Amino acid sequence: MTRPLSSVERSIRGRNGWLKEEERRAIESRGEVGRMEFWLRMTRTKITRDVKAGRGDVLPGFTSVCRLFMLAVDKRAEGDTRLWNHLMQYAQQVLEQHGPRH
Repeated sequence: MTRPLSSVERSIRGRNGWLKEEERRAIESRGEVGRMEFWLRMTRTKITRDVKAGRGDVLPGFTSVCRLFMLAVDKRAEGDTRLWNHLMQYAQQVLEQHGPRH
C-alpha cells in the first residue's frame, strides 16, 4: 500500500505536470523554437527570483553555462564535435537523474 502524497509532493507533481503541458503546447505552436523560447522564459523568471532572494551567484552561473554552450556550438561549427557531444551527453544524464519525472 502506498502512502498519500504530502502537500509538497503534490505541489511538485502539479508543477511538473504544468511544465510538461506548457512545453508540449510550445512545441505544438512553434516547434523546437517554441520549446527553446519557453525554457528561456522559465530560466529568466527563475534567475530574477533568485536574485531578489539574495542568491546573486545565479548570474555568473548562468553566464558560465551560456559561455560553455557557445563554445560547444563554435567548436562544432569548426568540425570538432567532441565538446558538443560531451555536453549533450552530460545534460541528458543530469536531466534523467534529477529532472522532472515524466
